[in-house]
Amino acid sequence: MPGESAYPNHAGHDARFMRDLQFPVPISQSELDEVALSRAEYEAIADRLGRDPNPLELGLFGSLWSEHCGYKHSKPLLRTLPGESERLLVSPGTENAGVVDIGDGLAVAMKIESHNHPSAIEPHEGAATGVGGIVRDIFAMGARPIALLNSLRFGNPDSARNRYLLGGVVGGISSYGNCLGIPNIGGEVVFASCYDGNPLVNAMCVGLVEDGKIMSARAEEPGDVLLLVGSDTGRDGIHGASGLASRTFEEQNELRSAVQVGNPFLEKVLIEACMEVIQLDSVVGLQDCGAAGITSGAIEMAERSDMGLRLDVALVPRREEGMTPYEVMLSESQERMLLAVKPGREHEVEAVFRKWDLDATHIGEFVAGDSVVILDGDEVLSKTRIKVLTDPPEYEFDPPKPGWIADLQAAELDSTPTPGASPVDALLKLLATPNIASKLPVFRQYDHQVQTNTVVAPGGDAAVLRLKGSKRGIALSTDGNGRICYLDPYIGGQIAVAEACRNVSATGAVPVAITDCLNFGSPETEDGQYQLVQAVAGIKKACEAFGVPVISGNVSLYNEAPGGAIYPTPVIGAMGILDDVRKHASAGFAGGGDRVYLLGASSLDGDASTLAGSEYQDSFMGRVAGQPALDLDLEMGVQRACRDGIVAGLVRSAHDVSDGGLAVAITEAAIIGGTGVVVDALFAGRWDAALFGEAQSRIIVTVPGNRTDEFERFASDAGVPALVMGVTGGDRIVLGDLVDVSLSDAAHNWQTGFENATRDSAPAAS
Repeated sequence: MPGESAYPNHAGHDARFMRDLQFPVPISQSELDEVALSRAEYEAIADRLGRDPNPLELGLFGSLWSEHCGYKHSKPLLRTLPGESERLLVSPGTENAGVVDIGDGLAVAMKIESHNHPSAIEPHEGAATGVGGIVRDIFAMGARPIALLNSLRFGNPDSARNRYLLGGVVGGISSYGNCLGIPNIGGEVVFASCYDGNPLVNAMCVGLVEDGKIMSARAEEPGDVLLLVGSDTGRDGIHGASGLASRTFEEQNELRSAVQVGNPFLEKVLIEACMEVIQLDSVVGLQDCGAAGITSGAIEMAERSDMGLRLDVALVPRREEGMTPYEVMLSESQERMLLAVKPGREHEVEAVFRKWDLDATHIGEFVAGDSVVILDGDEVLSKTRIKVLTDPPEYEFDPPKPGWIADLQAAELDSTPTPGASPVDALLKLLATPNIASKLPVFRQYDHQVQTNTVVAPGGDAAVLRLKGSKRGIALSTDGNGRICYLDPYIGGQIAVAEACRNVSATGAVPVAITDCLNFGSPETEDGQYQLVQAVAGIKKACEAFGVPVISGNVSLYNEAPGGAIYPTPVIGAMGILDDVRKHASAGFAGGGDRVYLLGASSLDGDASTLAGSEYQDSFMGRVAGQPALDLDLEMGVQRACRDGIVAGLVRSAHDVSDGGLAVAITEAAIIGGTGVVVDALFAGRWDAALFGEAQSRIIVTVPGNRTDEFERFASDAGVPALVMGVTGGDRIVLGDLVDVSLSDAAHNWQTGFENATRDSAPAAS
């Protein structure tokens, strides 16, 4: 708890005791658990140091060797992901975020990160500080933040606790982002029982570099000064990286003191001050002080710089009395940045921050060599080689395929439609489920028009932003499907990439980069290992097929509660470029009289296999089973044809077929566009699979009636099947002889379903 020593059994001892204490040998398991280190890892630390670490050093190792900072279970896998592109301006993994050249002298920085565990404990502050942290990663690159997105997962909303988490998370995201004046333009909200007790809160930020000045988180020469700017340091967030992000939840653990507390108004000032100060040539490096606080921020800067570091904790401004060096180094207090500044020119930097009513404090210097020396005034607390601190062990594994996954994939799906459900009833019920229903109750809490660049607002496939001073635009989307990855993590990883890119392509934009957030259970179990290995392999396969690099991202492991692990949930943030932002499409039908085509299919046959992992299967059959499938060649062709058709002016609207299948996608396009549709193409086979199967690589497009011949020749030349299904218009949704429902009834269910499912949000905080 705040005010207590980081080690409860040392509470009441003064700072000198904390400095001088050497752990008894053997060190207790509870002391190792405090920093999420295994016994073998502790022995490796002692071996590398040639001695036992003192408590401060153990805290440093616990953070820097944590899963959140050290990626010890995932780094070997992440190295396999494609990270090269002619557009890349920063090598993936070397800086705070990836940066891509988008032409016209502009570059875009983007990254997605998780704040899952803090949000499970304190949903408002956990989500808010997740936004604050990802924004700092972006402006640390010298990029002005221009957009936020998010991807959220919760347990079923029939639980008061899950509704409380939903309300807190959405409130935290909206309050922080709105105060910063950054538009929140998209995302997703998904519910499943496996997220009970362990919600997923993935926050993405995009920034624009207009003057070509990309910042680096490193110093240039020995003697460069380390300045700490922004908020004073408190006790919030201690053990955030090692305690929260590197172990599973246990009901008996009290972890609230490990959750950070944010101040968006201070961060707004910090953004403006940093954007101004980086114009000075005296500022050579800029780094977010995020996970593990000063420990990771300063030491990783020194590592990137191939230099050593001298850091004096006595100089760090504090907002609480009696803080120990341990607490100062490990605090994750928010709204703090580190700057590397040329020696003798600190006054220039300090003057800028004074203008913004912020302090800039000299806390250390970069030095020749490879050691970090931590001081408390004249007293040396620790001297450690940086490579020892920042080079955790890496764990590689090649686990067998679990038998239960093989059983699920081989499960016989029912040979006939679900009894007791009519096509109309099934459609109306699916439209009202919280996973499919409109997320307007969430999006309306976000200011998506601030900065006045939003061309396509949230609620469709992807959002579109214009870039002032250029005719170009960018499209952005986040996507992931845990149920599909649960059934087949390899195919699921491919589908996550394919669908995120498909969302972007449906606007007319060419996907050029992705950022990923890999949310998985414990990597210490064979199930968790298999899911992680296979999902990363699937992401790699799809990215190589699309020619799209993974430019940044985050790994969040140990997402388990007492009820078990979450679905393996890789979330993909995709960015695409529109050469002319005026030539874009949105998801809603653009008016009556247009012909409706299905790109990617030549018939409307109902194949039971397409129900695998579908929303229909979960809602009506109460199971998740089957074998998902994806044809990457078809996927790429469909997306290319859709994009080219939009740019050529042949496609007036486009909406990808995903959750809920074809019937839901058609109905959503009708509701969003405010016009009905009559599909007169023949449905064959099982009606539930034909209407609600979630086959991949399909996009619904509409074409002006006088340009259908041209469009069909266009699709044929592209080698992509394009089935003409019907025509837009009227006030009903007619799908062959299976569905005939009023547009208003369908719209009512879609527009009210989410609010009805989540209405009672009375707090149930414990």
